[in-house]
Amino acid sequence: MRFRVPGVSVVFFLSIFPALGAQLPLTAKDIGLMLRMGYSNSSIEQELSARHFADTLDANKEMQLLKAGAQPELLNALKSGAYLVSSDEVARAAEQMEVQAKLRALEAEQSRKFNTLYQDKLAKERAAAQMQSARATAVYDFIKGDLVRPKNGALVHADDEAFASKRLIAFYFSAHWCAPCRKFTPQLVEYYNRVAPQHPEFEIVLFSFDKSAAAMEAYMRETNMPWPAIDYDKLPQKEMLKKNAGEGIPSLVLVDGSGKVLSTTYAGSAYLGPEKVLADLDGIFAGIAPAKVAQSQ
Repeated sequence: MRFRVPGVSVVFFLSIFPALGAQLPLTAKDIGLMLRMGYSNSSIEQELSARHFADTLDANKEMQLLKAGAQPELLNALKSGAYLVSSDEVARAAEQMEVQAKLRALEAEQSRKFNTLYQDKLAKERAAAQMQSARATAVYDFIKGDLVRPKNGALVHADDEAFASKRLIAFYFSAHWCAPCRKFTPQLVEYYNRVAPQHPEFEIVLFSFDKSAAAMEAYMRETNMPWPAIDYDKLPQKEMLKKNAGEGIPSLVLVDGSGKVLSTTYAGSAYLGPEKVLADLDGIFAGIAPAKVAQSQ
């Protein structure tokens, strides 16, 4: 039987020690423990008949056994040598006990090393999970508290908690003054109203290129945009979102919750149109992994 410990290779040939499978002779310490556990003097004598005694009984050990409940008959039998094993057997027993002690020490060391490795593995897994969790909500953390949507003729703050669960976010770069945007937006509204109820992980966020907050609000209201927008006054703080928006609008940039770009309206400097992002979204909704969609870009 072979046990491996990092940096150590130990082979135990148990056949070399046939007596290890049997019980070793008793010592005064063993007898004292048995008495304290409730063994009777007669049952201990039966054990001694089978296993014998491999110890000496000095005054201190005799006192300890008396305190544990040993009766005079048991003590006299021990002192008389009635159960004493031969010197050769004592030597073999001592050797066997030493081997067992080494085995226990090795097992303890193995257990310690395994526990250290296991705890280290758990710590790494927890750290990775925390990092993954932080990455998964990076977009939410970046725009939390800065989303608005039309309500009762005015723009009000959107529900941040509802956005926290979104894992597919399409940033829509658009403006009221842009004729191609005004043409595409109704198509996007129809698409959103059709797929969003079936895919609660999906959201669109408007990044306005309008000249004023009033123009952005009018654009959202006139086209019945059902999605939130970044607060117009907060747009300067969100300029980094325009990194993949390209040079012209309308433009859609699809990201996951960590901010990883999955699909864009552009292929380099070539304008493919926002319909290309909607086609990629359809692929994701049909079961294509977002990572594969991103790789195909």
